[in-house]
Amino acid sequence: MNANKLTRRAFTKRIATLTSAAFLTPGFTVNIISKPTLSDEVIGHGDFRYRVHKEWGNLDPSRTPVNNCHEMVQDARGRLIMIGDEVKNNILIYDKSGKLLDTWGTEFPYGHGLTLWDASGEEFLFICDNGFDGNPQVVKTTLDGRVLLRLPNPRDFGEYTEDDRYHPTETAVGPNGDIYVADGYGSQYILQFSKDGEFIRKFGGRGDEDHQFQTAHGVTLDTRDADNPTLLCTSRAHNAFKRYSLDGEYLSTIFLPGAFVCRAVIDDDMLYSGVCWSRLKYLNRTPNSGFVTILDSEGIVVSNPGGTTPEYRDGELQLMLQQQSLFHHCHDVCVDDDKNLYVCQWNAEKTYPIKLERV
Repeated sequence: MNANKLTRRAFTKRIATLTSAAFLTPGFTVNIISKPTLSDEVIGHGDFRYRVHKEWGNLDPSRTPVNNCHEMVQDARGRLIMIGDEVKNNILIYDKSGKLLDTWGTEFPYGHGLTLWDASGEEFLFICDNGFDGNPQVVKTTLDGRVLLRLPNPRDFGEYTEDDRYHPTETAVGPNGDIYVADGYGSQYILQFSKDGEFIRKFGGRGDEDHQFQTAHGVTLDTRDADNPTLLCTSRAHNAFKRYSLDGEYLSTIFLPGAFVCRAVIDDDMLYSGVCWSRLKYLNRTPNSGFVTILDSEGIVVSNPGGTTPEYRDGELQLMLQQQSLFHHCHDVCVDDDKNLYVCQWNAEKTYPIKLERV
């Protein structure tokens, strides 16, 4: 069987044991074990192996605190820009050595999604705040935090009723500037807007059909086929990425059994993702969980840093689990221009990002 494609019947059968406990609700907490000590162990498989630098991003928490380190991107100057939900400094900007260059942002108490858009050489950020305090936000900013655009709440233009939840988690920007918003902690739609913020359509929604989601946590533009760009949308509780056309037509599924993936990150011809939980630890509410997964251009898993060795039997990917007790809920992966990885973690006792140096 092609690893990228499943029939609806096969897909539903595979995920049936997961979906009963799968939707991540706001406010869910676990007890976190103490912060790990520095390690220089090497993790990963095949050509994608990494030396662990746990203390790479450590700062003085009395001066530059973090709560959850949610996502990170690299700009054209090589700076690593991270969003978190600590309003003393929502945005931290590092260089590749781990030196703090700048901080800004105090208005995103649930800062979650961070997308870098290169608009013909001019760079912008899109920030998602889940809005569990009643103020969900999706904003476009300059790299120093000046707000340029604020997308409307779907209730404001009649696409959601008062009873529909709206808690956006991620954005992607299409080739023409269209903005795609994943309502991953809300009503599970992907919302499409024009570059000027005008609503175009929504697709997906919560459910177990091929075109629906359980925790639409991320959305990513995939331009590896330059003539046919598509969207990779996360369905985290389905352990899957689902591929859609730019106008919202469902195309196929990449099933990653056991891996509660976050957003897809494309670098060259590879796909990277943080795995917030591995299946058994999610169902048991185990606090120390997750790993990184790496897929090639054909959707084949080639390495799981921190996780079990990827195994295929008769073309089908087998269950993937955390192997080393290294990560606490890998929420995002950033790939720098030297192919090193930076792992942001959620619910990880307020720890800073970990660097994985490519070896």
